[in-house]
Amino acid sequence: MSWLREVAHRVDTPRKAVRRAWRRQRLHRQDHKRLMAEFRAARKAGKDQEHPGPPPTGFSLLPWLLMGMGAFSNLFQGETPNAWIGGLGLLTFNSLYIYVVFRAFHKETREAPSTRVALGLMAVVTCGLAIGYGGSWLLFFPLLGLATGAVLRLSHLRTFGTAAAVLAGVVSCTRDGWNGLNIAYATWISTMVTAAILSLSEAVRELRAAREELARRAVEKERLRFSRDLHDLLGHTLSVIVVKSEAARRLAPGDLAASLAQIADIESVGRQALTEIREAVTGYRDGSLATELDRARSALTAAGVEPSVRQSGPPLVSQAEALLGWVVREAVTNIVRHSDAAHCDIVVSAGEEQVRLTVTDDGTGPTGAADGEAGGPTAGPGSEGVGGTGLKGLTERLAAAGGSLSAGPGPRGGFVVRAQLPAAAAEPDPDAATAGVRAGP
Repeated sequence: MSWLREVAHRVDTPRKAVRRAWRRQRLHRQDHKRLMAEFRAARKAGKDQEHPGPPPTGFSLLPWLLMGMGAFSNLFQGETPNAWIGGLGLLTFNSLYIYVVFRAFHKETREAPSTRVALGLMAVVTCGLAIGYGGSWLLFFPLLGLATGAVLRLSHLRTFGTAAAVLAGVVSCTRDGWNGLNIAYATWISTMVTAAILSLSEAVRELRAAREELARRAVEKERLRFSRDLHDLLGHTLSVIVVKSEAARRLAPGDLAASLAQIADIESVGRQALTEIREAVTGYRDGSLATELDRARSALTAAGVEPSVRQSGPPLVSQAEALLGWVVREAVTNIVRHSDAAHCDIVVSAGEEQVRLTVTDDGTGPTGAADGEAGGPTAGPGSEGVGGTGLKGLTERLAAAGGSLSAGPGPRGGFVVRAQLPAAAAEPDPDAATAGVRAGP
């Protein structure tokens, strides 16, 4: 029976290999279909950025010199009187044409006086050759129009393009009768079409570059906004956790119940921080001034700072509440971490037009903060001089909403943070230095 098992094994082994190969091939086809579907969806959404290719250069206009092959043929076959003059004129025209068209693709050289002088010399040489020889030599006028359109683009194009066409028509009609009108029309068309195509190509490239630059700046601003918001959020939360942990350690030997209460607060703060971070990542967190004031009381009390919170006036709009909530969060974090204060006074005063928030402590101020969380004093109102990552971010937030922030030593010592906002604070401009608070920290 052993030989039967061996035969069955030998038969079953290639069968399993075939099945595995089929399975791999099926998975490969599925992955290929999925990738192609994603690629088509990205193209449909306009997300693929096709490279526009190298910009046009003077080489793209060189083939048009073949229009002068008729004149060169006449010169080569001896059908042109004074051949050495014609040859010298042909060499001069081609040299000027090459010089002009290669300088026409760079704005600095295109607008240089030397380029305009060379274009004028081209016109003189073209007129001389057309008057002297006529026939195939008249085709240099469309080449002159092409160079004119490449240099002038849309600047004074109507005037000089029409002048070139009229000049070509007058000279051609003088030499070959009314058939010269065809040369005039060809000159005008070559001037206008060349200018339009090159100007459109340049505009498309500038718009593409501007769009990429705007996208890059938007990403940088969003990254900066998110980093500042996350810094403010985690800085405050971790400060509260540290303060409450210290309080729990101090209370544990003598008052176990109070120590357990602080530990429960730490757990609550940690859970809330996790929720806020999730909401921050998804961009839907909205601040609440009442919540921040409650947290401020708890954090200050745990740090041994006596809090005093006063709020007056009508209810605030959500945007103003969110902004002032961030100010309270940052100011209280600085007090807990740096001030060594014994008392903190938080006053929110809402009027019909303005909302004012003042956070005052009797400590030593934020000087000496190792992490730059708060800045040095500021002289006078406004936001100038407000230092530190947190306060700088808040200054930009409030400025984007039409408000202001100042921070500095109080008249009787300590440190004072003052914030002022319009009662109906508007959403910050998304193109400002930071996006709106409603977008989440």
